Amino acid sequence: MNARREVFSPAAEEQDRRTPSPVPSFPRRPSTAPGLVGRDHELRELQGFLRTAVTHGGACVIRGDAGSGKSELLETAVGLATAAGLHVLRCTGVRGGNPPEYSGLLQIVWPVLKGLRSSPEARQCQLLERLLVDVVPAHTDRGRLSFAVLGALESAGARQPLLIAVDDWDALDEPSREVLSFVARRPGGRAPALLVTSRPHRTHLAPLAGLTEWDLAPLTPAQSAALLAAKRPDHDPQGAHELLVTAAGNPLALLELPVRTEDPVPYAPASSDRLAAALAPGVAQLPPATRDLLLVAALHPAGDLPLLLSAASRITGAAAGFAVVEAAERDGLVTFDGTWLRFSHPATAGAVVHGLAPRHLRAAHAALAAVLEQDPVQKLWHLSQAAEEADPELAGRLEAVHRHALHRSEPVMGVRLLRRAADLHRAPEDRGRCALLAAQLAHDLGWEGLARTTAQYALRHPLGPLGTLCAEALTRLGDANRDDEDGDGVNRDDEDPRRPPADPAAWPVPVGADEQTNALELAQLTAPEVAGDEARADALLVFLDGLPEHADDPRLLHTMAAVGPVRRAAAVIARLSALPRLAHMSQRDVEHLAEAALLAGDPLRALDLYRRTEHRYRFRELTDQLPRVVLRQGMAHLITGDWAQAELSFRRCGELAEENFRGHHASAARLLGDVVGGLRTGTVPAVAARDLTAARRSVRSIDEIVAVGTAWAQVESGDFAAGFAALSSLLADPGRCAAARYALVPFAEAADAVNAAEEARATLAGLERELGAEHTPLVSVGLTVARAVLADDAGAECRYARAFALDLSHRPFLEASLRLAHGRLLRRRHEFTDSRVTLRQAAAIFTTMGAEARVARITAELRASGERAEQTAPGASPSARPEDLLSPQELRIAQLAGRGLSNRQIGAELNLSPRTIGSYLYRIFPLLGVTARVQLAEALRDVPGT
Repeated sequence: MNARREVFSPAAEEQDRRTPSPVPSFPRRPSTAPGLVGRDHELRELQGFLRTAVTHGGACVIRGDAGSGKSELLETAVGLATAAGLHVLRCTGVRGGNPPEYSGLLQIVWPVLKGLRSSPEARQCQLLERLLVDVVPAHTDRGRLSFAVLGALESAGARQPLLIAVDDWDALDEPSREVLSFVARRPGGRAPALLVTSRPHRTHLAPLAGLTEWDLAPLTPAQSAALLAAKRPDHDPQGAHELLVTAAGNPLALLELPVRTEDPVPYAPASSDRLAAALAPGVAQLPPATRDLLLVAALHPAGDLPLLLSAASRITGAAAGFAVVEAAERDGLVTFDGTWLRFSHPATAGAVVHGLAPRHLRAAHAALAAVLEQDPVQKLWHLSQAAEEADPELAGRLEAVHRHALHRSEPVMGVRLLRRAADLHRAPEDRGRCALLAAQLAHDLGWEGLARTTAQYALRHPLGPLGTLCAEALTRLGDANRDDEDGDGVNRDDEDPRRPPADPAAWPVPVGADEQTNALELAQLTAPEVAGDEARADALLVFLDGLPEHADDPRLLHTMAAVGPVRRAAAVIARLSALPRLAHMSQRDVEHLAEAALLAGDPLRALDLYRRTEHRYRFRELTDQLPRVVLRQGMAHLITGDWAQAELSFRRCGELAEENFRGHHASAARLLGDVVGGLRTGTVPAVAARDLTAARRSVRSIDEIVAVGTAWAQVESGDFAAGFAALSSLLADPGRCAAARYALVPFAEAADAVNAAEEARATLAGLERELGAEHTPLVSVGLTVARAVLADDAGAECRYARAFALDLSHRPFLEASLRLAHGRLLRRRHEFTDSRVTLRQAAAIFTTMGAEARVARITAELRASGERAEQTAPGASPSARPEDLLSPQELRIAQLAGRGLSNRQIGAELNLSPRTIGSYLYRIFPLLGVTARVQLAEALRDVPGT
């Protein structure tokens, strides 16, 4: 307390009490900061803290990793405080060095001392100034210094409220931290508000213990995508995805990570000066052995520690032991679990190698190649990065081993191997061939930027006629997005005179294995463009027919299904059925087959293939590929009519897409999930234009699917006229809307409801004539069931017998709809017992599907057939009302008996025998909970007409 008296005199304290500082005002409504994305909650908390702290004192610590946005939040707080009239005192820690003692404290106190030199406390300020500047306080004098600093801050706060803003607290010198922590814990009085940012520390910094802390979490995937779209919008989808994955929710990494269209040689993870300074500021001061270990870990993150230590030892020839990990772990660069070395953040790998000389990188790649004898793919990859000159022999080995990478479900490595092989070849034609193969594979992965630049490289070398056409098509990949600037999904190739439309009729016959491969790839590239043009689509199908030796190639089947999903469906399914075992196929080929089956109308085969694909990706831990596969599984379930499983798959896809930064798959899953929800509940789904635009990148036919789903939902809602009109329009041109083939049964139901059965039968006949021999099993089954639904009384039995003879075990919607229509027919024929049995079977299936609207419809049908309400629909909620518990006939008998009529009198009125009336009453009494006729009047008191 003596230290405080040296700074403050009683007169000064009395003067401060007489002239209190003005109370600053903050806006009542929390404001938003345009530069902060995804930090609205933190900003509200920050404003609340400032309101409280400036009047009652307080301290808060914002804790977060490097680049998480701590400094941005602090700057926002400083701006709010300054606008509200606070005096802001600031200091910043120094990373990568040893700051002088009290350097941080001087940054804060010096402006205060300057302001108090002309005040009554000038003498005390001079003493404090000498104590800080002229004589460094000994450890025993720090308590005295803390009181002196607190007194000076309180004196300044009496004139104008203070906010002390400390950035990078953990990088401040220790004496400054001790003094400021004393100030932070000063209760009441005129203690200033203290706002601190700090990185997490392996051993919790003692001066911060007990203070209020906010942990600044990484941005969510949606927030990361929003920040990237706002700050760096001009990236192709795959480039944006790579940024999002590597940044892992770190705002600084999202803004600073460079996007590469090609890998550098020798390869090193990407980073920038600012990012390296933030994530790895002290890496240059680490021991050389530790830096070598970090280098090989960044170049080969899949290696365990013994392998990495072995590689690091080969760089300099000096043995490296487990102890070299400690320095990197102490600096927070890595974590070690006993086997695996993991960087603290994905972008740290690039930060620790940023700026290294190519010579050092080549040495590290050569060392890794020497220790990776058991992995030919990785060995050759690192060997290629260590090479400085052309090496045709190594290039040939890279070209051969890329197929092994594809079989291991590592297509990204396959692209890198081919691209590096193109550089290492000497012959121009070999360079062009490898570069074109790399561009084709990159396009298949969605890497539009890499595919474009690699195709441009290939065009600078000799290529065959079809290879040239393929490379030119790949260089135009980015134009598709520019052609759809209005977001309506229409590609206006024909409107650009500089880009003549692809004409498969003019393509030459491929000669040689390379040209045949280019022909298949060119056909795949061209298929989306020509699918809506019947003449060009036919020309492409004719071109594919001219490749008989590749008739079972997955690329050919996929292209054929994409161009002619109706005209060639049966041929595609027949070839899929004849394929041998798929174990030897690459993941890319299996997915092509699955997509072909889905497009051609064989959802069960597609579902099986996509499940195999999912298992492979999960085994390889390639979770970023799962959203696409799970989305297609949901589409297969939707086609088979298994709505419950479809909804589950779309939900899974949405979760996986959010976790793996696949926004277009998330949009498609959301849209298709809404479609399924509309079918289940009988509500027309609302379609967001933004979701539809994004979903087109995931599912090309999303517009057609949504159109069919909307029309189908109208039928489920009971708006049969609108549903029939919409489905009739879609079925009028099945070549342009193949999805309408799967809505034949709701089309027939709507037609029957609006008395348009004759028109619907004519439509089905025309569709069958147009399809000809290209009937797929699912469409054939749909036609048979639809004809049964539309059958008149004369031919109904034959139609239903034919439909019930089909195997509908994997098509729940078709089976349930068939039984519903048959139950109605039996009811109309007054075969009530058989009708109820059939309707109950339909209700059970629809309940399992979650088809709520259908269950409600069947409830009404069962009531009309004389079923009691408690038995109408499995899963329906019970009701205690008598009119719900009894059939109309039972209710009428109970009302008459409640009026006092005898069984004979009731029978005479209803034209039934007295014994029948007794049987009815025997069933009615327990349902209503009565034991005598005299209780019926009371039980039916609230029933109208009693």
